[in-house]
Order: sequence, then C-alpha cells, then structure tokens
Amino acid sequence: MVHLEITIFTLTQSMSLLCIFLLSIFILCFTINRRNFSNCPPSPPNLPFIGNLHQISSIPHQSLYSLSRKYGPLMLLHFAQVPWLIVSSSDMACAVMRTHDLIFATRPSSVISEILRFRDVAFEPYGEDWRKLKKIFTLHLMNTKKIASYSTIREEQVGNLIAKISNHASISSGNPIELSKLLFSFMIDVICSVVSGKFIMEEWRYAMIREVVEENFNLMGRFAIGDLFPSLSWLDGVVGLSRRAHRNRKKWDLLFEELIQAHESRENNEGQDNFVDILLSLKNDATFNFDFSMDQMKGLLADAFAAGIDTTYITIDWAMSELIKNPKLMKKLQEEVRRIVKHGDMVRSDDLNQMSYLKAVIKETLRLHPPIPLLLPREAMEECEINGFTIPKGTRVLINAWAIARKGKSWEVPEKFMPERFIGSQVDYKGNDFQFIPFGAGRRICPGLLFGTATAELALANLIHRFNWELPNGMTREEFNMGDSPGFSVHRKDDLQLVVKDVHT
Repeated sequence: MVHLEITIFTLTQSMSLLCIFLLSIFILCFTINRRNFSNCPPSPPNLPFIGNLHQISSIPHQSLYSLSRKYGPLMLLHFAQVPWLIVSSSDMACAVMRTHDLIFATRPSSVISEILRFRDVAFEPYGEDWRKLKKIFTLHLMNTKKIASYSTIREEQVGNLIAKISNHASISSGNPIELSKLLFSFMIDVICSVVSGKFIMEEWRYAMIREVVEENFNLMGRFAIGDLFPSLSWLDGVVGLSRRAHRNRKKWDLLFEELIQAHESRENNEGQDNFVDILLSLKNDATFNFDFSMDQMKGLLADAFAAGIDTTYITIDWAMSELIKNPKLMKKLQEEVRRIVKHGDMVRSDDLNQMSYLKAVIKETLRLHPPIPLLLPREAMEECEINGFTIPKGTRVLINAWAIARKGKSWEVPEKFMPERFIGSQVDYKGNDFQFIPFGAGRRICPGLLFGTATAELALANLIHRFNWELPNGMTREEFNMGDSPGFSVHRKDDLQLVVKDVHT
C-alpha cells in the first residue's frame, strides 16, 4: 500500500491532533472533492474516502499494469481525493507526449517535491525559467561534445572499479562480492568527477551522498497526506514524512554550498571543465542573458547527482542480473567483447561502437527494467481529448513505461530477456519509439540519457571482459531472486552478490 508515515507525538499533542484528524475525516467522507469528469476514461470501482488506494500494491507499476489489462490503456484512478490518468500503451503515451506534448509539459506539485526540489530541470513547472534551465543543462553540461569529453573520466573510474574487483578476486577467492554496493560507489565517483573535477574529490562525503540520494528516491516514492487529501494538507507540517524531506533538503544544501564555496575560493579557474566551474562562469557572465540564481544552480547539480547516480547504477545492476540468470547470453556477450578487445587491455569508449550485442543488452535491460518505471508525473495545462475521452485541465498523469514495454502487441515474448530483438532494429530509447520510453519523450525527456547509457555500456563491457561471474553458495538460477524493490526508482529486491574470477591472473 501507499505509505503514509505519522510520527509519535507527546500524549497531549497526539490526543489533540487525533480529535482534529478524526473530525476532518468524518467531514471528508461526506464532502470528498472529486472532479466532475464527463466522458471520462474507464475506472475501477473505488471506495469512499480512499478511492483506489486499496488496489495499489507496494510495487505500483505492477499493480497498475494488472488494472490496465482489465480497464484499458487509458484509465482513471482516484488516489484518495485526487484523480490520476494512468497511461499504459504506446499509442496513449504518444498522444500524451507527442500529440498533446505541450498541454502535458508541466509537472504537478507535490508536498515532497516542493520541499526537496531546487529550481531544477526535472520538477520545475513548464515555463520560461524551465526552458532556460533545460537549455543550460543540454547546451553547457550534456551536449554531445561534452559527453564525449567525459570519456576520460568514465574510463578512469571504470579502471578503479575493475581494480577493486580484481583485488577482491585475488584475496577472497570463492567469496561473493557485493556488486550492487560497488556499482553505487562507482557512480558516485563518476558523477563527483564530472560535477566537481579532481579538485575536491578527496573532501567529498561519500556516505552523505549515498544517504541523500537514497533518501531522495525513497521519499519521492511516497505520497504525503496533502497529496491524497488536499483539504488536510495542513497535517503535513507536523508529520514525519514532511520532516524527513526537510532534513534531506538541508543535507543537499550543505553539500552544494560546500562544493560551490570551494570552487569560488580558488584563485585560478582556467581550464576547468566540470559542472560547477561551468555554472559559476555562466552565473558570473554579464553577457549571459539569464538571471541565474544560486537555487537554480543547486537544482542543476541536484539533477546530475540524483538522476545520474541512481538510474545508471540500477541499469548496470539489472544487466548483470539478467546475464547471470542467462549464462548463454553472458557467454555471447563475453565472446563479442573479448574478440574486439585484446586480452589484458581495458575496453575504451572508442571500442563501444563495434559492440552491437553489448548495446542490445543495455537496451533490453532498459526495456525490462526501466530505472523509473512510472515516468515523472505530468499535468494537463488545458483540457484536451485523447482516444475520445475528455481530459480536464489539471488532470495528473502517470505513464507506466514498465507496462508499455511488456505489451505483446509491440514485443515478441515480452517477458523474456532477449537482447537479440534489438539486433538490426531501429527501435531506440531517444523518445521517438513510444513502445520503448525508459527516459520519457517529448519536451520532458531526460536530458542526461546519452551520458547515462555511455557510462553503463563502458562499465558493463569491462565487467564482462575482465571477469567470469557465478552465483554464490551453490545457488541455482531458479533460486536467484529477480524481484523489484518498492520505490520511485526500482532496484533489485536483493543486493547483487556474485562470485568473481579475474581471467587476467
């Protein structure tokens, strides 16, 4: 079920709040505010007060998919007082993100996102400020030339990852390695290097970065009371979920202020090509036609950290999981990588374009395991019509990318991990093929998708090239757990632990 966290107060506070809360519930049971949808999409029967919440499991993308198979690819649900449009097919996703892309280009407000977010690209409402922020992110931080220039950083950090695994293999032969944790740390290293360069690397608080990123995605996967019952939003000021969000926001602030101040205090910024120095140069450029605030600068850094670390690590983790589950496919990928790159050498970024099967493995991983299965929510800025149904202004929309990638109409044997389906196929994840949208599409497509996939490809290629992998402790492939964890971004239910052998020793 959707989590609603309410902390324990002192006895006096608890009794007072309980009385007010129960009175409010009594009133709401009779005055629940549901928009008057005329000609609305199909909707499962709902209960008074909670709407369809009882039908949503702790893994919402799966339960929404099950409901869509009965009620259709365009479905109206009520999360307590608030109606949501659930999109579960490529045709309906195209209608939202292409035909009516401008109408659905904004983000709905939520209690947690309003606390956590800075002025960023991901959650900023649609408008002139958002367009300028996205332009800064894409032109100055994540353009094709910049992404190529980061190849040295990616290769250096992949080399460090390989060295750690090789060291484990030499001193702990036969003991499983905690690969999930290593991959998470690897992505922290990559993003820290890209964001701040080598100048401040040793001073970064890696434990804090891990903590704030994980907490961010944990909080974003929950509804606060005000998201479900707007008339009770005042309660969010005194409950635990809101306080947790404020604590995490303060940690982000501390992290960014330390980083920015350290870069500002340097005497010579020449030759620096990392995010912070680029943003500082834009902020101090009198000819730059944008009033670039410190909050917006922090927002762009938050986008890089929160999205860059978690989603890329998830992709590599799931790719290794699918390959260990399918040894024939693992062998096929190893044969390709080891044929192209000589024994003892590291796979470099320039080698990746020759590895068609590697790219197919990454695509198939993103199809079956999109890092954010329910794409960031959208909201209708105007009334429109989709598939004959009227969608009122202000309707909130969730696009189930996980469900769309499992539609038999678009995919042969959709539940099976088959990288071969992408060999010779023009279907890609860049927002033009709506049956495959792990990064979204339209104006709100993820601007860091090329950087993330380039990093995942390089890391996976080297893991496969340098090492042989086995399940630990006699575990069979049938016993290997491939379940999803609850959350805004979907990790493996269990951390990935594998036995590793270095083939170069």
